[in-house]
Amino acid sequence: MPKTAKKERKNVFTTPSGVRVERVYGPREGTTSEYLEKVGFPGEFPFTRGVQPNMYRGKLWTMRQYAGFGTAKETNGRFKLLLDRGQTGLSVAFDLPTQMGYDSDDPAACGEIGRVGVAVDSLQDLEVLLEGIPLDRVSISMTINATAAILLAMLVAVARRRGVPPGALSGTVQNDILKEYIARGTYIFPVGPSMRLAADLIQYVTENLPRWNPISISGYHMREAGATAVQELAFTLANAKAYVREVLNRGVSVDSFASRLSFFFCCHNYFFEEIAKFRAARRIWAHIMRDEFGARDPRSQTCRFHTQTAGCSLTAQQPLNNIARVSFQALAAVLGGTQSLHTNSYDEALCLPTEESSLIALRTQQILASETGTADTVDPLGGSHFVEALTDRIEEDVRAYLRKIEDMGGTLAAVEKGFMQQEIQSSAFEFQQKVENGEEKIVGVNCHQVLDRSSLPRSSVNLELEQEQKEKLRILRAGRKERAVLDSLGSIRKTAGENRNLLPDLLSAVENLATLGEICGALRTVWGGHR
Repeated sequence: MPKTAKKERKNVFTTPSGVRVERVYGPREGTTSEYLEKVGFPGEFPFTRGVQPNMYRGKLWTMRQYAGFGTAKETNGRFKLLLDRGQTGLSVAFDLPTQMGYDSDDPAACGEIGRVGVAVDSLQDLEVLLEGIPLDRVSISMTINATAAILLAMLVAVARRRGVPPGALSGTVQNDILKEYIARGTYIFPVGPSMRLAADLIQYVTENLPRWNPISISGYHMREAGATAVQELAFTLANAKAYVREVLNRGVSVDSFASRLSFFFCCHNYFFEEIAKFRAARRIWAHIMRDEFGARDPRSQTCRFHTQTAGCSLTAQQPLNNIARVSFQALAAVLGGTQSLHTNSYDEALCLPTEESSLIALRTQQILASETGTADTVDPLGGSHFVEALTDRIEEDVRAYLRKIEDMGGTLAAVEKGFMQQEIQSSAFEFQQKVENGEEKIVGVNCHQVLDRSSLPRSSVNLELEQEQKEKLRILRAGRKERAVLDSLGSIRKTAGENRNLLPDLLSAVENLATLGEICGALRTVWGGHR
């Protein structure tokens, strides 16, 4: 039997017919050495069946709906609405200027302010965004990469102003710059300085924010760009190895930071492959951390991950069909053992989610947790001949990719050669060809089509917010202590050219009300930009 479980949500789990549901099921004919080595029990190496011995019987996954649009005040209202309706963690979407290091009054930001996320130019914006949110009780995820260190500094500064110890903060900052060069594009600086900044953040969090995840190594965006499930997992783990090496090169011990590394995966339509992908991810990562990096703490060997349902699977045609797609994808993520989950809204192929569609997406998770019994036993598909065979095959194919990347000189060399980019582009092209010739069926797109005359309500961004953000910046700059700002920016430039952690300087700068664009401008003068 597996090791003793932690406290569970119920004393006894039963089906509606009164059949007792055990915590975990294994081979009926007894265990074998091969089974224990490759599959084993939940909460035990190699964690194929889950990172906790009792998984959702003890605590459900975090229901973390991604939200952000317009101004900080508007997004704060959506956050409070979602929390009031049962969401258990926040996930912040930032607009493109914030992601790319431009203030809202920069000409480069014109037309993009508040469009695909919330605009955050300064500490004052983040204070408004989080107004009324108990920072020591609600975990916060921030999907931000090139400017991740600046946004984390702002969050720490907000906590300080409220009297919340930084050590009480819990959540995640994405901080995965490598996948930006591979698949997404919101990079600012060259690869070397970007990796240095990501490692600065990891090291700072390790030393100061014990409950915070300093990076969420993301396969999601590569999958959205067209990667297969195998490529998503292989390239994510290759990137993860690069980050671990970057931090280890600073003399930091692996077990001091590895337990706080987290991952972010997509969950697509092919139900059983997605479940097997998650199980393979845990097994491969456990072996990488133990066998390649010498991690001895079991927590350092666990692959903890957030999952988002597949945005690229949503269709503008017959958009209500997306509710079914998202439901099956969410079920696969839970059966695969995710730690937190975002379910997409059915109207996202048309607009930013409305209040109604975002509530349906949240209710999908709540129904899954409360009504289906899926959370009552751990890894219910473990032992399925099909699932175990898929898990083994995905592991084999992922390891082949990892060996190929190592033979090229490692992740950074592979990125610079465009290897991963080309692999993803080829997969995306092949899939689209199959859609167009009808080999891949997409209901409502190339089969079961109808003349769609439905008119769904659509959300929109206030066109006046651009001027509103610019005016807020004008008032901020007029009222702050300019000498303190200039000194802070000078310190950032100095530290950027030296071998010291930048986070203390960034924290000082945001507390002095330097803007995000000014800070990135200071770094650009030292590091330049990526082309």
